[in-house]
Amino acid sequence: MGARTNRQWLLAKRPEGMVGEHNFECVERPAPEPAEGEVLVRNVYLSFDPTQRGWMEDRESYMPPVRIGEPMRAGSVGRVVASRHPGFAEGDWVQGTGGWQDYFVTDGGGPVPLSKVPEGVPPTYVLSVLGVTGLTAYFGFLDLGVPQPGETVLVSGAAGATGSVAGQIARIKGCRVIGIAGGAEKCAWLTGPARFDAAIDYRNEDVRQRLAETCPDRINIFFDNVGGDILEAALDHIALHARVVLCGGISAYNATTPPPGPRNLLNLIIMRARMEGFIVLDYYDRAGAAVKDLLGWIESGELIHEEDVQEGFTNIPATLTRLFTGQNRGKQLLKIDGAE
Repeated sequence: MGARTNRQWLLAKRPEGMVGEHNFECVERPAPEPAEGEVLVRNVYLSFDPTQRGWMEDRESYMPPVRIGEPMRAGSVGRVVASRHPGFAEGDWVQGTGGWQDYFVTDGGGPVPLSKVPEGVPPTYVLSVLGVTGLTAYFGFLDLGVPQPGETVLVSGAAGATGSVAGQIARIKGCRVIGIAGGAEKCAWLTGPARFDAAIDYRNEDVRQRLAETCPDRINIFFDNVGGDILEAALDHIALHARVVLCGGISAYNATTPPPGPRNLLNLIIMRARMEGFIVLDYYDRAGAAVKDLLGWIESGELIHEEDVQEGFTNIPATLTRLFTGQNRGKQLLKIDGAE
């Protein structure tokens, strides 16, 4: 095992503004060896998520920050190449938090425990539509949104990995769905294959005007992945007893100064509405039931998803940046070169 080389991207500098390759350092070290009760996993695919930007900050959050000199934290799926753990065998496809490196050793524990990829399920699915992405959309929309047939649902970041699934679940539950996305191509995908009722191109259209046009009876549920001006615009159009689900705020993740809060929060009082945030880790004890529903919708054709798969270990930092420049559509992944 000592002959294996482990490439790693380490966090070298905490970001100020847009994250990029300058925040990381690439090193090569001998791959670790598993102790009793551990497994050695070879990463094949890495997951890229906006929350990774927050993990790079030296501040308290739902997970501790990545320390300077540590491999960048990331969800991954790979194969067990050596096992001294009774629950895993060599060759098993597994999902874990392997980070930006070729190999990692784990005892199977942690906030996201190591788990086997279900038989017959494509490995990338457990990082996307059946993984954190799909679970976030499922629990955030259903548990916090509490949809009712006929209600109007607005989703920001709607062509992204989470927003696209949340909007389609809204359609499946009998709601009318409007998505906000950047660019004509993404909006066409929303109203075409994803079957949203309408789409708003925030780059080329007046969002407030389009909200008035597409939501004449106001918004019952807003699933927000963006924050900032989009959140403020949506709050101007909420209906009585609306539910605002705060999933993320990607518009401010690379800001150098704290963005101002929405100036119209009093609309929550006037409309007797509720705004609530959540973290998907709190729902993991119910993940099995959610995966069953999601897989059923995929198999029936009710739910589609896209995966944007970049390639090459050297492209890892640039792939993270794609999330914040709007280059990806659907779930952002990367396949590590040389991995099978």
